[in-house]
Amino acid sequence: MPRRTATAGPRTAYFDAHTLGVAALLAGAAAIGASAVLVKLTDVGPVSSAFWRAFLALPVLWLWARLETRLRGDSGSAKGGLGVLVLAGFFFAGDLAVWHWSIVLTSVANATLLANCAPIFVTLAAWLVFRHRPRAHFVLGLATAIAGMALLLRGDFQHAGSALGGDALGVVTAMFYAAYQLTVTRARKSVSTARIMAVSSTVSAAILLPIALLSGDRFLPQSAAGWLPLLGLALLVQAGGQSLIAYAMAHLPATFSSVGLLLQPVVAAALAWTVLGEALTPLALGGAVLVLVGIRIAHAAEKRPEGQPGVPG
Repeated sequence: MPRRTATAGPRTAYFDAHTLGVAALLAGAAAIGASAVLVKLTDVGPVSSAFWRAFLALPVLWLWARLETRLRGDSGSAKGGLGVLVLAGFFFAGDLAVWHWSIVLTSVANATLLANCAPIFVTLAAWLVFRHRPRAHFVLGLATAIAGMALLLRGDFQHAGSALGGDALGVVTAMFYAAYQLTVTRARKSVSTARIMAVSSTVSAAILLPIALLSGDRFLPQSAAGWLPLLGLALLVQAGGQSLIAYAMAHLPATFSSVGLLLQPVVAAALAWTVLGEALTPLALGGAVLVLVGIRIAHAAEKRPEGQPGVPG
């Protein structure tokens, strides 16, 4: 009997950590999947909603960073890497501002799917900058994702206008987030995830504030109810979703996590359909599936860098 107890303990501990990790991953991906719909529901400008998302999340993020520092007792390392964290905040500000504009101009599904192509740009940047040659399977995944994009955007190419511009901004969002991922990967070697989230979000809010004020768009909600989507973006998405995914990344294999994170665009498309009435055409739906398959193949071919604190959105 004692022998059974001795062997059951580690298995139970692993099962609990793995189960909690899976639950955190799925909950975090679902929370971030709601972000595009929340942006659509705000009554402020796109850059203003990006600012409020980062700014209103700061108390929670700094509390998390402070608690983590006290628990680990590594206050010395918390002071390092400030320059890299400022750069990460710059890239994240660009990611939020461009993506929120993309959401306003095109459909939630298109904006979210295109933003999730960031891993492809991460590997392309590693190839061009660091001479890390991509594998054949990555090229296959890239080709599949591009084919899916062509189907997904076919209708917008036919009608042109603002929707096509929004699609282009979705691709730019992926580029910004790829730069953010590469910067954070470097910072993560000496700085905790909580510290990265707190400092980069602070820098992002500082950058977005003057842009929002100078944009001429509405900065403050027009009613008390108008604050609800902004609080949802800050607490549910920025603080909650990103934190849950950061926890999951520490307890799950990167390959499994990459598959689970594909729940984000699925949730976004489902919410956009039910809440906003944005239904995908059969052709666009097929393109969306190809994009997801292409991203998955690329993920499998090129192992995801360790220490990334979250996903686009």
